[in-house]
Amino acid sequence: MKPFTYERARTPAEAAAAVMRHPGAKFIAGGTNLLDLMKLQIEAPAHLVDVNGLALDKIEATPEGGLRIGALVRNTALAADERVRRDYGVLSRALLAGASAQLRNKATTAGNLLQRTRCPYFYDTDQACNKRQPGSGCSALGGITRQHAVIGASQACIATHPSDMAVAMRVLDATVETVKPDGARRVIPIADFHRLPGDTPHVETALEPGELVTSVNLPRPTGGTHSYRKVRDRASYAFALVSVAAVVQRDGSGRVALGGVAHKPWRVEAAEAAMPQSAKAVAAGLLAGAQPTHDNAFKLTLVERTLAAVLAQARSAA
Repeated sequence: MKPFTYERARTPAEAAAAVMRHPGAKFIAGGTNLLDLMKLQIEAPAHLVDVNGLALDKIEATPEGGLRIGALVRNTALAADERVRRDYGVLSRALLAGASAQLRNKATTAGNLLQRTRCPYFYDTDQACNKRQPGSGCSALGGITRQHAVIGASQACIATHPSDMAVAMRVLDATVETVKPDGARRVIPIADFHRLPGDTPHVETALEPGELVTSVNLPRPTGGTHSYRKVRDRASYAFALVSVAAVVQRDGSGRVALGGVAHKPWRVEAAEAAMPQSAKAVAAGLLAGAQPTHDNAFKLTLVERTLAAVLAQARSAA
């Protein structure tokens, strides 16, 4: 790990300003992803700004009837919250499907959204990776791609986003609240928060330099049956080959988002119109334009079958 300086911020605006004052600075909270990357020298921030003391660890009701989840709420606390379990079950289930209990005890809401890909070529510093070193190339192209994206990728990057929580947030139409270094506030729809790779896969979110996530806000509950199903190579502590987050109403209508298939949580609202009629049609709409590799073409069938199982279970519950 390379040397770095460190400070503790007292307010969100102070934290954002501190990162802007120090080129190459990073925020640190739970550290469950950043510290690993620093040890491998994939990330080498010259300065760390500790945000743990900013009182952003509360879950509060909003005037609109939703929930405001502080950026520093730990994944364990969020999954266990009575309101989340009752009204946003897909989120609780997604959180419990991720990582291990020990990691969930440290990992934060904002950190979960901001975690970086687990692409093995990104983690291997002997391999070319445009996400790690812009312009160096993508070793995954032509490599072993079983875990990689089947849709929304580019010739610069075919990595997937690893978060389970983010897939649930996408199906719930969450918004991300931030503060900029000048103290200005901003609200970003979760649909616009994560970016597709294009020619700049190292630019992973819509955040501007120094911008700090302060909360993730959920709208008023919609009811329905909430499901999260994660298909992976082993029963725990593994990232999704395919995951399906769904909220299904009594009439069969609803929302669905996918994980494990793209550079960001994947949702196509137009495809949801077919939910009452056919899981196959929904899957076809979600994966229209997919470009799988030889190694991961099985994901297309896996999406269809997993989605069919989730929808059938939801209809049975209704």
